[in-house]
Amino acid sequence: MAAVKKNYVVETIRKGQMIELLSQGKRLDGRALDEHRPLTIQTGFIQKANGSAMVSLGHTQVLAGVKIATGTPFPDTPDKGLLVVNAEVLPLSSAYAEAGPPSEDAIELARVVDRGVRESEMVDLSALCITAGKSVYSVFIDVNIMNVDGNLFDATSYAVVSALRTARMPKYEVVEDKIKASEDLIPVPVSKTPVSITMARIGDSLIVDPMAEEEAAMDARITITTDDNGNVCAAQKGEPSTFSPEKILESVDTSIRIGAEIRNAIWEATK
Repeated sequence: MAAVKKNYVVETIRKGQMIELLSQGKRLDGRALDEHRPLTIQTGFIQKANGSAMVSLGHTQVLAGVKIATGTPFPDTPDKGLLVVNAEVLPLSSAYAEAGPPSEDAIELARVVDRGVRESEMVDLSALCITAGKSVYSVFIDVNIMNVDGNLFDATSYAVVSALRTARMPKYEVVEDKIKASEDLIPVPVSKTPVSITMARIGDSLIVDPMAEEEAAMDARITITTDDNGNVCAAQKGEPSTFSPEKILESVDTSIRIGAEIRNAIWEATK
């Protein structure tokens, strides 16, 4: 991410130290190669939102809020609701973050998270249809990056998924061709819990949940999202380097195994 720019010291000195430690199965912060940082999830963080979640993954902090309204469906999907994820890296979150329009990295972040949620079919978009071709629920998830210390992809994904799992929306009814909202609130039609696992390759070693220093020294990055059944539903490779077929298979196995652990934590926090 642009919020964590590479610098000469990290690339030349710290990377050498990292590679030496990784060869011994160790990392700078003492974690195992396949160990993620402490994860905390707080829901209901924003009172005026339809759903919200604050996620801390190590020192990386992300706040996601859900806002639901009615809108017009896309012409090619007249019987499906809308789901949109937006992300913003706040200037206070990092010394490298700047005010202004979303950067390319922030746009990529939103798209990768959106793809994981969408392709897993977490939300039944057909159930968000009120009147086919005329009116549907529009679900907007806005994400604010509060503090950057690596792996924004996973922290953002966990915040979005947790916010959606706890979100409630107005119940609309069609009366004489007019849409009326009742006082009842109903859950967003969620059926699955997608979990993304981001891994970085430093030299020949693959590590889970890279922190900022590790991201600055990584040779390649991959984010894999799996669903409740362990099926891969989305994947995104970052950085201009490559993974060997063996590393790809290793990353898939790791994402399924660690993803199950994270999913249990999300279920516990959002039940």
